[in-house]
Amino acid sequence: MKTKWLALLLIFTLLVPTYVLADVAEGETIITLGENLTADQKQKVLDDMKAPADAQTILVSNAEEHKYLSQYVPKAQIGTKAISSSKITYTKKGSGLVVQTHNISWVTDAMYTNALITAGVKDADIYITAPFQVSGTAALTGLMKAYETTANKPIPEEVKQVANQEMVTTAKLGDQIGSDKAVELVTRVKEAIAENPPKTTEDLRILIEKLAKELGITLTEEQLNNLVTLFDKMKNLNIDWDQVTNQLNKAKEQVSAFLSSEEGQTFLDQIKDIFASFIDFIKSLFK
Repeated sequence: MKTKWLALLLIFTLLVPTYVLADVAEGETIITLGENLTADQKQKVLDDMKAPADAQTILVSNAEEHKYLSQYVPKAQIGTKAISSSKITYTKKGSGLVVQTHNISWVTDAMYTNALITAGVKDADIYITAPFQVSGTAALTGLMKAYETTANKPIPEEVKQVANQEMVTTAKLGDQIGSDKAVELVTRVKEAIAENPPKTTEDLRILIEKLAKELGITLTEEQLNNLVTLFDKMKNLNIDWDQVTNQLNKAKEQVSAFLSSEEGQTFLDQIKDIFASFIDFIKSLFK
């Protein structure tokens, strides 16, 4: 049930730029482990992610984490140890990304999904975990490294930087306006850029303000400036925005097909039951 809910939720985030890298083999799995895990912690995360015994494993260092995060996150938050780990299993072409997390306290599944597609990762089931609660900012570094390893082609440095900046900017905005609203705004801006790219930075600012207003979001000047800086960098990268439109159309088709299916109807009925039970509980408090 949880997997289907995540899959449905994350389909809506597939509206973002993708860099075309070499194809990877369907079913291939690669594990990333934080270099500073103890032996017990390493075994714990491997068990948690149900890692195949024959899966390729790569290590991620704290120095690599600082390389891509130090511009956007305080050094104290990044820490001195690489702990976050992940499993990435490639799925059939066109299947999209499904992300699940465990012991990740700050970065949401949808935030990872958006940032990963910006970095060029696609068509995979991804599981991000740690032996205890961590913010989750460092996991993206390992996932990009894993994708470079399997695709046998480096992700451009400026793309890695923008992907990390996007993740952190969205998470910080989520602290202030709510994670769901932050993800929705970031996704809507990407969708709008794909459809009609702003010609100037001022046009971009006006676009963000307009979309925020439509979503009932009031941005502070600092929040607005952070988003303008992020998307100004993103729109100037070598992105195939036609592919963004194609992904949007595919996402709509996938959602429509799922909701029309017997499984989708059952899912919606279950959600209704959950809310009905919750309302009954609230009513009982006042009896």
